[in-house]
Amino acid sequence: QVRLVESGGGSVQPGGSLKLSCVASGIMFEPRAVVWYRQAPGKQRELVARITNRGYTNYADSVKGRFAISRDNAKNTAYLQMNNLKPEDTAVYYCNIGGATLGYWGQGTQVTVSS
Repeated sequence: QVRLVESGGGSVQPGGSLKLSCVASGIMFEPRAVVWYRQAPGKQRELVARITNRGYTNYADSVKGRFAISRDNAKNTAYLQMNNLKPEDTAVYYCNIGGATLGYWGQGTQVTVSS
């Protein structure tokens, strides 16, 4: 059984930082790309960052220079370091492996940025 578990969310003030983790089990992690998505209330889900099996990364324009995605294949874990957080980053953050339509999703972790 494939399972993705996100953690690390919370409430921070603008300008603060958080580091999200996504631990995968029941799946071959190393060969697969990992994607972080987010969904804010009343908005569509959006891709935040992606990392390939070889470590190539790409980001949404809105988070470039502030967020960094990484992975530790030995731990079956992907990370999302989020710096200089803004109120518009408030959302539930999900990790995904295998594609948005047919892939696997975690339960999500809430990130709230507010003063």
